[in-house]
Amino acid sequence: MVSSVFQLQCSCNNYPWGKRGKESLAATLCAQTPNTGFEIDESKEYAEMWMGDYPVLPAKELKSGEELHKIVDDNKEKLLGKTCIDKFGGVLPFLPKILSISKALPLQIHPNKELSAKLHAKDPEKFTDPNHKPEIAIALGPFEVFAGFKDNNDIQTLFSALPPLERFLPRKDVNFDNEVLKQICYKILTTSDEEIRTTQVELEKIPKDKYGKQGYILDLLPRLQEQYSKEDPGNLVALLTMNYLKLSAGEAIYVPADAPHAYLSGNIVECMARSNNVLNTGFCPRADADSFELFTTALTFSPHNAEEVKLGTSKTEKSINGKTSEYAPPMSEFNMLKTSLLDGEKETIKAINGPSVLFATSGSGKLLADGETHDIKEGYIFFVGQGIAVSYEAANGLEVYQAYAE
Repeated sequence: MVSSVFQLQCSCNNYPWGKRGKESLAATLCAQTPNTGFEIDESKEYAEMWMGDYPVLPAKELKSGEELHKIVDDNKEKLLGKTCIDKFGGVLPFLPKILSISKALPLQIHPNKELSAKLHAKDPEKFTDPNHKPEIAIALGPFEVFAGFKDNNDIQTLFSALPPLERFLPRKDVNFDNEVLKQICYKILTTSDEEIRTTQVELEKIPKDKYGKQGYILDLLPRLQEQYSKEDPGNLVALLTMNYLKLSAGEAIYVPADAPHAYLSGNIVECMARSNNVLNTGFCPRADADSFELFTTALTFSPHNAEEVKLGTSKTEKSINGKTSEYAPPMSEFNMLKTSLLDGEKETIKAINGPSVLFATSGSGKLLADGETHDIKEGYIFFVGQGIAVSYEAANGLEVYQAYAE
């Protein structure tokens, strides 16, 4: 009979935007789990470590090597519980990851449920499920990201002050609203490579003071051009219309379905609804881009300024000793707990009415759950079934994240 608490082994993918070799936190954390055979190749990029039951890159039970989705499927009632099954079906409803980012990910959106269902029915090999994919990203250190649209007034200020951008306006003296912004994004994405390059060359010649508070555009433009090209329309969409944020460890963002985003650099904890659907339009070769019309039609305009992108933390009622905070995005599939302990400190998380996946990002200590004691240290990952309380005892500090549904 399967235990309610067991250690997982996970693996990393090798997207070219990942960090190389041991510079990748995703890889170094993944390599901490013993007896997996995972070895870091210094010539490869390691982008994401997945820690869920999604069959593309599934976690496995460490001792048996059995894939998590098979274990969950055979033990739904015990591991997920009736509440979770009734709400989300017989699967883990969230997918946690560690990402290590050396350059911009593709400029993308994750389609909403209605669109995902249509895309999955039409092309199930590309769109592998009918679900949506709202997500959070929590910085583990310095983290740069483009996410959501700027305030329309800030975008209009740019387009009014910078003559090279007039070519993207639907008409002169236009009053910026969301429909106009959608038209501008589509115009930029469908403009020829030559004109995209010309626009960027012209923008680089304009003095920084003409950009007002958005002078960072001139600092970032050469960097994006080097990472991809001067012909990439994503450079303009991201810099001109989207919020650019620099976050510190512990700070987080929430990205709803259909919201444009592109992570730029850093190490993060990411967690999302259980899906792998994405529409890419920039920071990638033209041949790899998805339909620009589909992308712009699906766009949502919330969040619509930098503050709306940010996701704060709060105290959690699930903590006994007050050492845990909670990220609670406006979605039903999961919340995320973060426990931070100094040497010798302890914490207990009350039993949760649903499944969880917990993982240590630093430190070491003991994990006590379901009558058993486990070693836990950075890189160790555990599945915890519904109805099980967990306690931590830190030896050398300990930071643990716990994604859960109920």
